[in-house]
Amino acid sequence: MKDLIRQILVDLGEDPEREGLVDTPARVEASLRFLTRGYKQDIAEVLNDALFTVEYDEMVIVRDIEMYSMCEHHMLPFFGRCHVGYLPRDRVIGLSKIPRIVDVLARRLQVQERLTQEIAETIRTAIDPLGVAVVIEAQHLCMMMRGVEKRNSKMITSAMLGKFREDQRSRIEFLDLVGRGPN
Repeated sequence: MKDLIRQILVDLGEDPEREGLVDTPARVEASLRFLTRGYKQDIAEVLNDALFTVEYDEMVIVRDIEMYSMCEHHMLPFFGRCHVGYLPRDRVIGLSKIPRIVDVLARRLQVQERLTQEIAETIRTAIDPLGVAVVIEAQHLCMMMRGVEKRNSKMITSAMLGKFREDQRSRIEFLDLVGRGPN
């Protein structure tokens, strides 16, 4: 990868032997591997059996999960907040595992729409709840720094599964609790 990055520098008109660029190919490689580490992570290992049988039938929400990803179209970052809720059937997931699921799936080349759906599906598969809801609000550097150059724009995506899709009251309660409802 370092050789490819070095060639990119040459193609951009830079001198890869210039003092400030000598170590850039190695730094960029390390950075890209870190930013896309989700490819090497296994959701089952992240969950580590932190699934618990509990008699609880109210909504569980983890909101304002910081999230960083990379647009698969331009390989530029997008970042924001993710809100995840579910209605347990008979099992709950360890609290720290929800942000870890978000991190694993976000640390891959992504589009926000797919990331939102993947988070919801992963939680549904893990604990078979009555419903799962995910909302992501993110800013995309591919839209802020290039193209239309709209610095203040945000993209909001949602995935509503099970009871959140079927029952408007559950969906509205979730959206109100994460601050996305009709206030």
